[in-house]
Amino acid sequence: MLHKLRCSMNLKTLLVCWIIAFNASLVFAVISANLEDSCSECSLCFEEPVPREDDINFSYEALKLPRPTTGLLYPRESETREVRSLDGLWRFIKSNSSDSQQGLLEKWYELGLEQTGIPTMAMPVPASYNDITVHAALRDHVGIVWYERSFFPPNSWEREQRVWLRFGSVHYKTEVWINGHSALRHSIGHLPFEAEISKFLKFGAENRLTLMCDNRLNDTTVPQGTVVYNSSESNNEPLQTYTFDFFNYAGIHRSVHLYTTPLVYISDIALHTDVQNKRGRIDYKLMVNHVDQTPCLLRVRLLDKSGQLVREQENTNLLDGTLVVPDVNPWWPYLMHEQPGYLYNLEFAIHAKDTMRLLDVYRMPVGIRSVEWNTKSLFINGVPVYLRGFGKHEDSDIRGKGLDYALLARDFSLLKWVGANVYRTSHYPYSEESMHFADEQGIMIVDECSSVNADIFGLELLQNHMSALEQLVHRDRNHASVIAWSIANEPRTAKNASKPYFDKLTAYVRTIATDRPLTAATNVEWDKDHMVQFLDIIGFNRYNAWYHNEGQVDIIAKNVYNEANDWYNRFQRPIIMFEYGADTMEGFHMLPAFIWSEDYQVALFTQHFQAFDKLRNQEWFIGEFVWNFADFKTAQKYHRVGGNKKGVFTRNRQPKEAAILLRRRYHALAFKLSNVSLPSDLFDYIIDWS
Repeated sequence: MLHKLRCSMNLKTLLVCWIIAFNASLVFAVISANLEDSCSECSLCFEEPVPREDDINFSYEALKLPRPTTGLLYPRESETREVRSLDGLWRFIKSNSSDSQQGLLEKWYELGLEQTGIPTMAMPVPASYNDITVHAALRDHVGIVWYERSFFPPNSWEREQRVWLRFGSVHYKTEVWINGHSALRHSIGHLPFEAEISKFLKFGAENRLTLMCDNRLNDTTVPQGTVVYNSSESNNEPLQTYTFDFFNYAGIHRSVHLYTTPLVYISDIALHTDVQNKRGRIDYKLMVNHVDQTPCLLRVRLLDKSGQLVREQENTNLLDGTLVVPDVNPWWPYLMHEQPGYLYNLEFAIHAKDTMRLLDVYRMPVGIRSVEWNTKSLFINGVPVYLRGFGKHEDSDIRGKGLDYALLARDFSLLKWVGANVYRTSHYPYSEESMHFADEQGIMIVDECSSVNADIFGLELLQNHMSALEQLVHRDRNHASVIAWSIANEPRTAKNASKPYFDKLTAYVRTIATDRPLTAATNVEWDKDHMVQFLDIIGFNRYNAWYHNEGQVDIIAKNVYNEANDWYNRFQRPIIMFEYGADTMEGFHMLPAFIWSEDYQVALFTQHFQAFDKLRNQEWFIGEFVWNFADFKTAQKYHRVGGNKKGVFTRNRQPKEAAILLRRRYHALAFKLSNVSLPSDLFDYIIDWS
């Protein structure tokens, strides 16, 4: 079925459109690409006179499961490890879009970018490259770009050391060369990758690091997209099209590190924690890379926040075990306990068994908590949780999706100021640094992979989707803040082909992620969706009085209440509203409230609050998420004024009027549900009521 159009049409217009659809049905697909993630409801719906893709039967008989990820521990210094940042200004070349393969054919990675004869520019890392300059050609570039920098590994690193190169994320497809030698490749943005590069290095001398990044998306990438070409004789530049409603920023988005490990080293750690009757439990499993199968002794130490030893353990030739912690200080979410985000320090040290020589040490923070769920609720440490938070984006002026510590600190300060206890990493994994911050601050995370608006449910897409989730689970499994895995946002699950696709996908994810519930965000109606039957928690997105029935805020409460009940009555799972909201221009006011005004955003929120309070009385409604935390950039669209303006904060993190309203609600919920004191400045002084 073609997307519904949001305009009224007379009979003549209908006839013309039917003829166009019959001869060129893709016209409507192009129109739909300009609409946001939810289609508007109207009385007209056009059927294609050709077989729908909905009827295509994709075969998954040749499905190959992802190779399990190994390693990728976050770089941390210790007695046995050194860490060096390669962040800074790199050299940069944008390839000619009409000849993206030029650099590969001419082997720029062997020459060095300065020897290509093409002028280079300075490019900050980490950052998206799109908004760094004033040139539209770079902002809208489709295809390959090149980065390069030099570095000096010291002579001391050559002796009984391994040297690793690690990228926090590069969007999208990447290949890396060291001194002209191919060192590593990776696809799927927003996730880390690394390789040992010792054999490529010249110790005590200058080394060259060259990186190629290709931002093109297609039917098999996660997320999907399509590259089209303009037909103009004067302009044959490629154009990247996509249906997701955020800008396709590209480049080296997160930090780049060199780090060392000993020859025998701890390569991976998996943790599981639990809390029962004031007793904590940490189950751990280590992987150790042996050069010669050296017999090892493992020493495990757990220290509290003050550095006092809580528990210790020794294992001989045993790399997994359990620490039991009496009188544990559990990890609690923000505004559920007077000491939220409590983290212990967990230390693993391996020694040569015969000589007791220290081989490697790795330390990591750990929050001890339990996550449980049933058909009605989600529990942290045995206590039911009501989630109040946001959908977010990694997005800001100039730096795009690049990691910025000042912005990260500001965002968490605003999250706590407003009284939120959770956010969803819509619509891709966020930086590891943000995950660490969430652990420390007690902010829960619904951790979402980068599948957005999945539409063509082919075999290769399924394999890449599985790989994206496997890498995400592997990276974030040890974070106390992660309370659920979100497998997708708004896939086209009204299509019959989506059912076997998500059946396969969820069955696979359950083999690698057993201690947290699976969820996803759907915008398909409850009686048409083929995905949510495979989930533990149902999340739905609905823009009442915005994309549906614009201006009619009086119908919101009833619609939200009825839809949530429909979802639960059919599937008997906990329900979350993952997205609701309205675009709002800061400083624009109209009375009576009118769309795009701050007054309208407030009116829309209050109507949702009425529905949420009524739903909370039914135990199975467990969360409300505003879309969005802050305004963010999108592709150029006629219905977007400088980007998506649904944020309760502006893009430079200043509050709109709705942020004040939301702050009062979220803190009032904390007071009502957890008996938390209200902030003294929550309400302005008006009059002495006595």
